[in-house]
Amino acid sequence: MSRPLEVDAVVIGGGIVGSSAALFLARAGKRVALLERDFFGSHSSGVNYGGVRRQGRPLSQLPLSQRAHGLWTDLQNLIGIDGEYLRSGHLKLARSDKDMAALAAYAQASRGFALNLQLLDRAQLRARFPWAGDVAVGASLCADDGHANPRLVSPAFALAARRAGAQAFEQAHVTSVSHDGHTFDVRTASGQNFRAPWLLNCAGAWAAGLAEQFGEPVPMRSGHPAMLVTEPLPMFMDVSTGVEGGGIYARQVARGNCVLGGGQGFALDPTRARPGQAAILEILRNAVELYPPLAGAQAIRTWSGTEGYLPDREPVLGASATQPGLLHGFGFAGSGFQIGPAAGEALAQMVCKGAPDIALDAFSITRFQAVQPATAAPQSADNVIPLLRGRSQP
Repeated sequence: MSRPLEVDAVVIGGGIVGSSAALFLARAGKRVALLERDFFGSHSSGVNYGGVRRQGRPLSQLPLSQRAHGLWTDLQNLIGIDGEYLRSGHLKLARSDKDMAALAAYAQASRGFALNLQLLDRAQLRARFPWAGDVAVGASLCADDGHANPRLVSPAFALAARRAGAQAFEQAHVTSVSHDGHTFDVRTASGQNFRAPWLLNCAGAWAAGLAEQFGEPVPMRSGHPAMLVTEPLPMFMDVSTGVEGGGIYARQVARGNCVLGGGQGFALDPTRARPGQAAILEILRNAVELYPPLAGAQAIRTWSGTEGYLPDREPVLGASATQPGLLHGFGFAGSGFQIGPAAGEALAQMVCKGAPDIALDAFSITRFQAVQPATAAPQSADNVIPLLRGRSQP
């Protein structure tokens, strides 16, 4: 076993939340180790739809989402690339009067967060977005929301953290974590050993195992979003879209390809997933109704990933209630791409100055159980709980 690497913080999980946290910690002069079991951004952060939206989020998330909105504005300076980020606007379509009423209620409830939502009736929708299908009776537009390429953006955060001074490791599957009363001891399958007073649990759909080890079980399940991309088509859609009540979302990129998602796929094993034929057919059926120009378009690639879902669809973000020095950032339910940089920044602020600039009370892990303070784990290897099981149960 190699000599332990002493750092200020170990971040487990190289998705957008963990990598953002590592980046802000490194920028603040902290010694940080970022550990990713596979490749940076290779799971939900890198294979998601790419929506960069505030519209439709729970009100509890909007302060953090607004902060993320500002960080996305400075994306080029933050990570060194533009990530194909485009403030195209986000259009949420309504398929019934009930859906339209829900959009109106959300616009009213979120007025204090400067989303500047515009409600469009059927005539206004057709005048502005003539491609919308007859099934759409109206929509809500957030003009400053948009989309980006997650395959570029997510790993770029990890690379930016490395340039800022973080020690970033891929293929670093964490097999055990222990705490001796002073520091965390983290070990990987390849024999790496890290010690730090701070541990950030940003392991996505696999984070529940670590939380449970420290007496904080959460009812998280895994989900596998179904995604596809079409052949290049003539440009017709210049806005990212979703649908009130869910079911489908779509955007068109500059090359003409349309990226669509909706429904759920299935897991092949703990780290791989597929969309499934039924989910893809349902996406295509809904697409033709809502986006008639897609009729006859060929899907050239399908994919899925693994995301963590909690019952209230809110993340766990903030300090452990049982173990000093342990911070959690997981369970974003497929909506972590936009908010991820602000979540990572908040975790870094907790390390650097003891508290985040934005209150995280709504996301406390304590909402799931009555926790009991844990005593320091003995140093004996017999008391180290391995993390080999690697994921929460569906």
